[in-house]
Formats: sequence, C-alpha cells, structure tokens
Amino acid sequence: MRDKTVGWLFVVAQAVLLIAVVLLPAAEHWSRPLWLMTVAGICVVAGIVIAAVAALGLGTALSATPVPNEVGELQTSGLFALVRHPVYSGIMLAVAGAALRSGNAVVAVVAALTIGFFPLKARWEERRLAQRYPGYQDYAASTPRFVPRPASLWRRQPAT
Repeated sequence: MRDKTVGWLFVVAQAVLLIAVVLLPAAEHWSRPLWLMTVAGICVVAGIVIAAVAALGLGTALSATPVPNEVGELQTSGLFALVRHPVYSGIMLAVAGAALRSGNAVVAVVAALTIGFFPLKARWEERRLAQRYPGYQDYAASTPRFVPRPASLWRRQPAT
C-alpha cells in the first residue's frame, strides 16, 4: 500500500511540474531566433512521439504510476533496448524544447526541476522493477537510464 501511495505522489508531482511548464506564459528573457524556435519545436514533437511510442511499447506493463503492475512483462526491446526509461526520456526532451521556446526564465527553472525530478522517480521505480522482474538487474547493467549510447543507435536491433 505504501508503494502505491508514493507512486501516486510521484504522478501528482510530475503533473504539477508539467502543467507549469505548459501553462506558464512565454516571455522575452532571451532571444528566440527562428533556428532556436525550430530546434525547440522539433524537441517538443520528437519528445512527445518518443514518449507515446514507448508507452505503447509497454503493452500490459503500462501503469499509471511507477509501481510495476502484476500482469506486465519486462520490456527490453524497441526503445527499451536503447534506454531503460524512454517515456521519461521523451518527456524530458519535450520539456527542454518547451522551455527553450518559451523564452521565460521561470519556465526554464521549472523545466530544470522537472528534468531533475525524473532521475529520482526512475531510481525509486527501478528498485521495484528489480523486485518484480528477476532479469532487471542484468538489463539495467547493460542499458543506460535515459540517454542511449551513440553506438547503440546504429546497431541493428534484434527482431522480437
């Protein structure tokens, strides 16, 4: 019961941070040339796509909280072959892009807090994943948490 409560607290904290990033107004705290707006927009869209594809890739393991559910299986293929938490990676990329686009220093601070929040959430979640899935430790030892190793981007992924 305690894990579920803590898991929901993580969800609420994440929602508050994400809502703040999205709803805080734009400002002119830094120059936003077209190239920066383009890069930032690509980051937002790519981040959302990565998070959505990863969430769909979880299948029955998808859970509203960072507590592993009882019916899911450990996912190690697709985006999960590149990083252990591609949903979080996608969200962080989108948040960084949104902060760049905003031109608002307050949004940038909230975005930094949001990005800093995910390692805490991931470490907490990983302890539960290791308890739930016997192979998780080996997977975690060979797969980065959020950012893929450059070489892993070019190797052919095994068919599943």
